[in-house]
Amino acid sequence: MTKEELTTTFEEIKGSLKSYILRVTASIQDAEDIVQDTYVKALEKIDTFRGDSSLKTWIFAISFNLAKDNLRVKKRWTENVTDICKEAAMSNRPFFQKAMEIRTTSPQGQFEIKEHIAFCFTCVSKSLPLEQHVCLLLKEVYEFKVKEIARITEISEAMVKYYLHTGRSKMVDVFQGRCALIHKEGVCHQCTELNGIFNPQQKAEEELVKIEMARKAESADKEHLFDLRMNIVKGIDPFESDAAELQLHHLEHNREVMEKYLEKNKD
Repeated sequence: MTKEELTTTFEEIKGSLKSYILRVTASIQDAEDIVQDTYVKALEKIDTFRGDSSLKTWIFAISFNLAKDNLRVKKRWTENVTDICKEAAMSNRPFFQKAMEIRTTSPQGQFEIKEHIAFCFTCVSKSLPLEQHVCLLLKEVYEFKVKEIARITEISEAMVKYYLHTGRSKMVDVFQGRCALIHKEGVCHQCTELNGIFNPQQKAEEELVKIEMARKAESADKEHLFDLRMNIVKGIDPFESDAAELQLHHLEHNREVMEKYLEKNKD
């Protein structure tokens, strides 16, 4: 393995690696720093690569190890993160002013409900224990196999399967109970509310017809609806989508709110 081959592969997967770290940390700065540190570390350790996994898997393993210690010392978010952050946003005039500026001036300032579905998953999935969160992302969004996830996380394949089962079951239940978009009794209406703020001339129903998940909400079971949600998440790069700047602004707000909330409510 040469440095040139490593660099070529790294550039090919850099986008997915960066989006993965963003979804794990919910921090733009952490994502950028960890991706850069991963490349430096990979160059330093290039002689240790033996080819017993793909180079992509090896690079993701380095990235996970760099992020792991930082993540373990931070408290996990709560399932009602959207409620907490919505309440904080309602009294945060600068947040909305900046959001509206992005919406009207940025080429990445569009608001679409499918983009917010992916954003919502990023926030809510941070309520899972770290191992469940990481395994679920690697399998459901980045399509790694169980054997590859075991290498990345240094967890046995049996435990990876366990974390995938428990993590998926938890997220299926959370979305079934909270998301008003797919469950009439759900308490979270953020998708449709934000559509009303950023697309005042467009009815939420018009936006929803684009989303297979919404069309099947009445007939599909909650497992299938979760799979449809994951298909949406897989199709969106949070740094490159048409809504990237708007949603990243929103994510930074939520991260700051949750850090303050968890500090205030720590044991």
